[in-house]
Amino acid sequence: MLPVSARWQNWARTESSRPATVIAPETIDHVVRAVERARETGHTVKPIGASHSFTAIGATDGIRIELDRMQGMVSADLARGRVTLWGGTRLWQLPDILDPLGLALENMGDIDRQTITGATQTGTHGTGLGYGGLASRVVGATLVTGTGEVLTVDEAENADLLPAVALGLGALGVLVTVTIQCVPSYLLHAVEAPVPFEEVLESYEQRCRDSDHFEFYWFPHTEGTRTKTNTRMPVAAGAEPLGTVSRFVDEELVNNAALGGLVSFERWVPRSTPALNRMIEQVSSRRSYRDLSHRVFVTRRRVRFREMEYSVPLEAVPTALRELRALIERRDYRVSFPIEVRAAAADDRLLSTASGRESGYLAVHRYFRDPDREYFREAEAVLAAHDGRPHWGKMHTQDAASLSGRYPGFERFLEARDRLDPDRVFANPYLRRVLGA
Repeated sequence: MLPVSARWQNWARTESSRPATVIAPETIDHVVRAVERARETGHTVKPIGASHSFTAIGATDGIRIELDRMQGMVSADLARGRVTLWGGTRLWQLPDILDPLGLALENMGDIDRQTITGATQTGTHGTGLGYGGLASRVVGATLVTGTGEVLTVDEAENADLLPAVALGLGALGVLVTVTIQCVPSYLLHAVEAPVPFEEVLESYEQRCRDSDHFEFYWFPHTEGTRTKTNTRMPVAAGAEPLGTVSRFVDEELVNNAALGGLVSFERWVPRSTPALNRMIEQVSSRRSYRDLSHRVFVTRRRVRFREMEYSVPLEAVPTALRELRALIERRDYRVSFPIEVRAAAADDRLLSTASGRESGYLAVHRYFRDPDREYFREAEAVLAAHDGRPHWGKMHTQDAASLSGRYPGFERFLEARDRLDPDRVFANPYLRRVLGA
């Protein structure tokens, strides 16, 4: 167990804190001792993943626990397609773990920098109306509770806690292992194509139902969208991946170098934004490729940005996006980053943004050096008015009073919190705001 002192900062550079102590445990017993130490000294504890967040969910002035020394596979149950991972395992490490077993994650988002615990605890999701977020595939966990107890949660032990623990915001304990229900390895056939704005909105729900995975991006100030439709295929169908040069041009030159240069320029010359966005729209073209799932889901994102994402009922997506467009035009906002639109299946996780309902997701972004947050405040009002639920790891201003009525299982989650962390060892200002004291 290695204690150090270091300032914490999230990936988006929106939040920071200075913990009293940082501990890097190597065993479950080390985690137990860290929690016991916190209780003895009156400190709080905050387990932290990769900090790829936009909120202060990982902030603490107490003891920060980093799980970097607890990575990799603990065990595999191939008969049931399940893999148990140490909590500090990064998503980008999973292909090397799962591929040799003939397994894959059922779904992924487009960023793989997070830890498996950070991603599941904050409700990270991908897109696909038949597939839930990562936390919906958690079938077991080992956690150290706020009293220092080591607790197993799965179908056989403490099963009633699983809907809370699988997506627990770090408020219920330190998840030292997580068991994930996987699926056999598969390919995705990706088709990317430009589609007019109104056309994609009029057909949005049908596209989601007709496709395994559908999403689109809309650059404000333009009349078109960039759609991506992924169809699942067996590995035996054979991959037809993007060429090395094509992938480099798309991911590094276009998505990172060119985008970074454009948004930096637009920051100083905001009047150029509409014209530059329309230029990006005009060069958008159709392409098709087929590859292993993780190579299609994931995109390298090196340009830092700020993000707010809300889940709304699936049928509300077209209206909400039209209202966001009207807001941008009415207030004459110059927005260089696109709005991303996705979907997910209903699930039973108590604090999942898709808990109990099929959900559409709208994510708004701004360049991380842009100081203007008025756009986020007004966009949030639009999305919240559609019974919106904010992503726990992305920017929002909601509190326990406004959130409790949006989640059918909110009170059950608070009961689990009282049971697992009665003394609020894992509390921090963010959790006090969204869950209450």
